[in-house]
Amino acid sequence: MDVDELRTWLDEGYASSVRTAYLILGNRPDAEDAVQEAFLRAWKFRDSVAEHSRFQPWLYRVVVNTCNSKLRKEIPHRDRRAPELDHSSHYHVDDPISRIAVTQDVMRALGDLPAHLRIVIVLRYYADLNELDIAHVISRQPGTVKSRLSEARRRLAVHPALQSEAAPSAQAHKEQS
Repeated sequence: MDVDELRTWLDEGYASSVRTAYLILGNRPDAEDAVQEAFLRAWKFRDSVAEHSRFQPWLYRVVVNTCNSKLRKEIPHRDRRAPELDHSSHYHVDDPISRIAVTQDVMRALGDLPAHLRIVIVLRYYADLNELDIAHVISRQPGTVKSRLSEARRRLAVHPALQSEAAPSAQAHKEQS
C-alpha cells in the first residue's frame, strides 16, 4: 500500500469515521482524536486485512475499538457531551448524507444509551453497516447484535426526548384519520 492508497482511505472514510466516533463519544475533539489514532493504527496494521475481507467494516472496527479505549481510559472522569458544540459542524458540505441535521433530541437520546447499545445503533443507522458487519466490528455473534439493536430501539422508542417529537406527529395522524 502506498501514499495514494492512504489518500483514498482518508477521502473515502474520514468524514464517516469522524461522524461515527462523534456519535459514540459525544464531542468533536475526542472524535477527531480517536479517528486520527484509528487511521494511524489502521495504516500500521494494513497488511492484516485479508484480501477477501471488506475494508470498511475492518476500518470501523479500528475506529470503534479506539473509541471504546477512550471511553474506558481517557474520558471516564469528565462529561463526554459538550452541549455548546454545533452538532452539524463536523459534517462536510460535500457529503450529502452528512448534511442531514442531527437534532438535539436524537443526540440526547443516543447519549443516554449505554455505550454497547449506542455503538450498534450508530453502526447500523449512521454507518449503514448490516448486522453481520456490525458483528465483525464489535467482535460479537450476529445474535448479540440483533438483541442489542432490539434493546436500543426499545429504549429509544420510550426516551422522553424522542417522545416530545413523536407525540405531536402521532396526534396529527390520529386527527387526520
